[in-house]
Amino acid sequence: MSKLVTIYGGSGFVGRYIARRMAKEGWRVRVAVRRPNEALHVRPYGVVGQVEPVFCNIRDDASVQSVMQGADAVVNCVGVLNEVGKNKFDAVQHEGAERIARLAAQSGVDTLVHLSAIGADSEADSKYATSKGLGEEGVLQHFPGAVILRPSVIFGAEDQFFNRFASMSRFGPFLPLVGGNTRFQPVYVDDVAKAAVAGVLGQAPAGIYELGGPEVATLRALVEKMLDVIHRRRVIINKPFFAGRILAGLLDFGQAVTLGLFTNSILTRDQVKSLRHDNVVGDGAKGLADLGITPTAMETIMPEYLWRFRPQGQYDDITASARNLKT
Repeated sequence: MSKLVTIYGGSGFVGRYIARRMAKEGWRVRVAVRRPNEALHVRPYGVVGQVEPVFCNIRDDASVQSVMQGADAVVNCVGVLNEVGKNKFDAVQHEGAERIARLAAQSGVDTLVHLSAIGADSEADSKYATSKGLGEEGVLQHFPGAVILRPSVIFGAEDQFFNRFASMSRFGPFLPLVGGNTRFQPVYVDDVAKAAVAGVLGQAPAGIYELGGPEVATLRALVEKMLDVIHRRRVIINKPFFAGRILAGLLDFGQAVTLGLFTNSILTRDQVKSLRHDNVVGDGAKGLADLGITPTAMETIMPEYLWRFRPQGQYDDITASARNLKT
């Protein structure tokens, strides 16, 4: 009988790539999510019945335990970029991560892979990084043999990084940035999935791995690269952090007074704090190379999904070529 892996958050940005790869490995995949009816897109990743979305509330012991029954391995991909409703950083990324590790240990699960983030630190100044750090501590307390993955910013077709800036570029000649000089090391989502699969298959020794792509660049340089891909010219304005705090405060206030009807997915005060720190693989940290994975360059992937933000969309290259025809 094939082995079973439960992937918490398995229909999300990273989780779906892990689910697809685990199905290709011949495993049965249980995708634990809050809204199974919105996760039906994972079913075609395998043969009939191989990949199934199931309901789970990561804030409830019984719910987490029920979808873990019979699992040989567990992967935790659940995370939030901003707090909305009951999905607070601490509840999801600290208490939720610790709950999964505790119950996995009690259930005799063989393997646990936990998705964290570069900059995770229980004493960080941002709530996001603090919750990630506390989550790691909770995981290691209950499951010392866990494989913990800390990616830099992740890019791919469904990302909330390049897609967000590309969308913003359509609404005017200026593109304001907060933290334009902060350095990142973007990593391709499928490379992160490969690392998670290596952990599940026992090909990665227990420990912490920091995952970054082949290029380190400032936020401004990354946005310039994105603009080049989508064939748009914009004036990039580096806004100081104090201006970013003011704007983020207003947006956070708007979310609070509308009781969540408006969700601040633009810029939060906590994100401004995070942007003060570089997001790159640390010196001496274990990474993709230790897992036998060659990182994928941004240039090979970005045009595949950012073309829709070009002025003429999929026809932009044809239009540009036509201009060069000799009359």
